[in-house]
Amino acid sequence: MDIRVMKSEDYDKLYELWMTIKGFGIRSIDDSREGVTRFLKRNPTTSITAWDGDTLIGAILCGHDGRTGFFYHVCVASDYRQHGVGHRMVHFAMKALQAEGINKVSLIAFKSNEVGNEFWHNVGWVERSDVNYYDFVL
Repeated sequence: MDIRVMKSEDYDKLYELWMTIKGFGIRSIDDSREGVTRFLKRNPTTSITAWDGDTLIGAILCGHDGRTGFFYHVCVASDYRQHGVGHRMVHFAMKALQAEGINKVSLIAFKSNEVGNEFWHNVGWVERSDVNYYDFVL
């Protein structure tokens, strides 16, 4: 398994991976080729991919606002779960954020995402109940 920084050229395989993930939420603009390319230009060193040869087996879109890092679309292909892929990607992304002076990371996991929520709890992340999350689509 090879963990490396995501490139815009990875988009086709990234999209294919996203389509295999049950319950995955894709936004038409932000998750388009153009949207992901724009995100990677703004965050060139922090988004992560995991590969088994030429097969993309995991990915994290990761960026920051200068204060807090954010994980988006963290996923591992179902055949590769429970083998440390997610843990290795998270560690790689957090090191990339630390190299940019970021010392806190946040993410959103849908309540219905049992696999994801179990993963985050198992790797020591803390679920917050003291804040409300709001969205406004422009």
